[in-house]
Amino acid sequence: MSRWPRIPLGIRLFMLFFILVAFTAYVVSQTMVQELKPSMRQATEETLVDMAHLLAVLAEADLASGNMTQSKLTQLIATYGKREPNALIWEVGKHAINHRIYITDRQGIVVADSWQRDIGKDFSQWNDVYLTLRGQYGARSTPLDQADPASSVMHIAAPVYHNGQIIGSVTVAKANRSIQPFIDQTKRNLAFWMLLMTGLVLIVGGLLAWRINSALSKLAGYAEKMGAGQKVAKPRFRIFYEFAGLSDALEKLRSQLDGKQYVEDYVQTLTHELKSPLSAIKGASEILQMPLPEAKVTHFAGNIERESNRMQQLIEQLLELAKLEKMPQLEQVSRISFETLINHVMQSADARLSVNKSACHLAVDNPCTIHGDQFLLQQALFNLMENALDFVRPGGKIEWRVSQTDGLMAIRLFNEGPHIPDYALPRLTERFYSLPRENGAKSTGLGLNFVEQVTKLHQGELAIQNTADGVSVTLTFPSP
Repeated sequence: MSRWPRIPLGIRLFMLFFILVAFTAYVVSQTMVQELKPSMRQATEETLVDMAHLLAVLAEADLASGNMTQSKLTQLIATYGKREPNALIWEVGKHAINHRIYITDRQGIVVADSWQRDIGKDFSQWNDVYLTLRGQYGARSTPLDQADPASSVMHIAAPVYHNGQIIGSVTVAKANRSIQPFIDQTKRNLAFWMLLMTGLVLIVGGLLAWRINSALSKLAGYAEKMGAGQKVAKPRFRIFYEFAGLSDALEKLRSQLDGKQYVEDYVQTLTHELKSPLSAIKGASEILQMPLPEAKVTHFAGNIERESNRMQQLIEQLLELAKLEKMPQLEQVSRISFETLINHVMQSADARLSVNKSACHLAVDNPCTIHGDQFLLQQALFNLMENALDFVRPGGKIEWRVSQTDGLMAIRLFNEGPHIPDYALPRLTERFYSLPRENGAKSTGLGLNFVEQVTKLHQGELAIQNTADGVSVTLTFPSP
C-alpha cells in the first residue's frame, strides 16, 4: 500500500495559501472584467441622456416655429460634427467627434442631422424616436454591420416639449466601439495590478510559511535533543509568541523531567508528616501493653485518638485538594452572601473564642454577593478562621471586613498576633508547610493551600501580609 509523501507543513500551508489566493484573484478579476463593459456602457448612456435633454431644451423654440432646418442650432450641430478634438484622454487619443445628433419633428421626420446625411428621412419607426414621441423612454442599440456585434451604436432620445405637448425628439448617438479603447486599457491595468498584488501576497505567504516551518523544525530539534538527554539552549522567537509559549512549556517540562524535584519533595514531606503520628501511635500502643494506672491509660489512649484524627484529617484534606486540582470549573454555583457565610463561621468559633478570651467582629463596608460554590467557600473561610484562632494572642482581636471597590470584592481577615517570618511568607500556601503554633497545636500544612485552590476556582486571588499589629489575609474576587 503506497503512502502519502511527507511534505513539510510550511510547504503544505503555502500550497493551500497559493490555491486560495489564485482562486480568489481569478474570481475577482473575471467578475470585474465581466462587469466592466456593462458598467462603462451604463455610464455612457447616463451621459447621453443628459446631453439629449439639454439639446431638447435648446431645440424647443426653433422646432415650435417650424424653422429648424435654417436655424442657428442646426448650423451649430453640423459644425459640431466636423470638429477634431485631438485630445489625449488617459493615454487614449481622440481625434474625431463620436456623437451623432439628429432632431425629428412630431411625425418622426429628421429636420436636423450633425452628419448632414438623413435630413428629410422618416425615423418614426426607430425605437428611440417612436417611444419618445409617445412619452416613453426612447433608446435603441443598432449594429452598423449585422455580422459584427461590436459595431453597434447606442441611440438615446429626449422629447422636445412646447406648451406641455411633445413636438419632436432629439437623439444623441454614440458608437460602442468608441469606448472600447478605454475598456481595453482598464483591462490591461486591472490585469497588471492583479498580477502584481497576487505576486506580493504569495511572497508574503511564502515567507510566513517558511518562518512557521523553521519554527516547528527548531522546536522538533529541541524536543529530540531533550529526549536524548542533551543540554541544549531553549530556542527563542521574537514574533511568533505562540511558539515562544510552546518553547517555554518544553523548557518547564525538561526541568520537571530532569530533576523530578517536585515529586520527590512531595513524597518526602508526606512521608515525614505521616511518620510523626504513626510513631506516636506505635509508642502509645507499646506503653499501653504494660500495666499502667488508669490515668496513664486514659492519657495514652487520648494520644492514639488524637494522632489518628490527625492522620485522618491529613488524608481527607489531601483528597479534597486532589479533587480541587482536577476540577476545571465550579460544579455547584449559586448566589452567595459573604456576610452570611462569615457570620456562620464566627458562630461556629464561639467556643474557641471564649476559651481564648478573644473578640471577633465583622465590618461590612458594602454588601457583596458572588456566584460560587457555597460549600467550598465556607470551608475556605473555616480554614482561615482556624488559622486565626491558632495564632491570635490571648485576649486579642480577630476582625473580618467585606468591601467592594473598582469592580473587585474583598474579604479581609485580620488577627492580632505574632508576625509571619519573612522567609515563610512566600511558602505559606505550599502543601504541608506550616509554622509552629503558640498553643502547641499541630497543623497538616494543607489549609492555606486549600484556600488558594478554592479562590482560584472562583477567579480570585489570595494575599497574606504582616501588618502593624498582626497578620492580614485578603481574598479578592471579581464583581459579578
